[in-house]
Amino acid sequence: MILVTGAAGFIGSNFVLDWLARSDEPVVNCDKLSYAGNLDNLAPLVGDARHVFVRADILDRAQMASLLRTYRPRAVIHFAAETHVDRSIHAPADFIANNVDGTFALLAETQAWWSTLGDTERASFRVLHVSTDEVFGSLGPGDAPFTEQSRYAPNSPYAASKAASDHLVRAWHHTYGLPTLVTNCSNNYGPFQFPEKLIPLMIANALSGAELPVYGDGRQVRDWLYVGDHCTALRRVLEAGTPGESYVIGGASEMTNLDVVRAVCDVLGELVPKEGGYHGQISHVADRPGHDRRYAIDFSKLAGELGWAPQESFAGGLRKTVQWYRDHADWTARVQSGAYREWIQRNYVGREVQP
Repeated sequence: MILVTGAAGFIGSNFVLDWLARSDEPVVNCDKLSYAGNLDNLAPLVGDARHVFVRADILDRAQMASLLRTYRPRAVIHFAAETHVDRSIHAPADFIANNVDGTFALLAETQAWWSTLGDTERASFRVLHVSTDEVFGSLGPGDAPFTEQSRYAPNSPYAASKAASDHLVRAWHHTYGLPTLVTNCSNNYGPFQFPEKLIPLMIANALSGAELPVYGDGRQVRDWLYVGDHCTALRRVLEAGTPGESYVIGGASEMTNLDVVRAVCDVLGELVPKEGGYHGQISHVADRPGHDRRYAIDFSKLAGELGWAPQESFAGGLRKTVQWYRDHADWTARVQSGAYREWIQRNYVGREVQP
């Protein structure tokens, strides 16, 4: 059995669905169901005895200790986190609490329980901490991509909180011997992503006739990783990664934000055609404070040591993603609650429009 934190969120739910599609090993799903946690993501598993959902907050140490004692997982895969840079600018305390204090609480309780196991169980146990390439800061146009040796240089409260959690995981390995693994991935996209992130926000806005707000000149570069490829990489790291090591995961798809938005418009124009298309809805708005200019990933360690490489092209992954949101308009409508509308109002309405 494995314990997965944050498994009702975007990447976590994709991971659980992928896991149980490939394996009969049960999953204990621990999620506090914050705004981005959604049990609808896991609807195919209703009634499936291999999936156990427990509503729990990783900050609740007594509850985490109880989960570990009760289910005795062979591994903990830690997704639970606040992840949106814009939200971290408005409410950094939430990111410190969940990403730093929450990871500390999980590590402390996991280490305490792990220390009671027999030698064989301790040796085979793993903690896989899922992190981000944003901890490494910003690259220049000609800089080499990030690797596992890249210097940490976080530039947003979100990135700083994830950097801190990475350091805690490293410390628990070197100080207490806890067998940990860290992955740092590039920008994910795919089904079930909350529509505050770039691609699902653009799809939702385009279909509703709203503006497609692009920060600044839109020339910020990101490496795009289809969530299915990410799940495959995580399975491989859990299976064969070396405890104490970190692995960067990328999609080999560097693109500017503006080109991504234009690509979304092109795919929508084919799948949901309308007169005049969608490009006219693009608008440029005031940039995000401290907006990193470029991220890129060199995943040669993961490829060379563990034999992983992404299988999905950006064009193919984007088409699948747009198709999924088109076919699941009810899912999007349900998550666009009053709280979601308040967030959009707070973050986008009133932003200065760039010429």
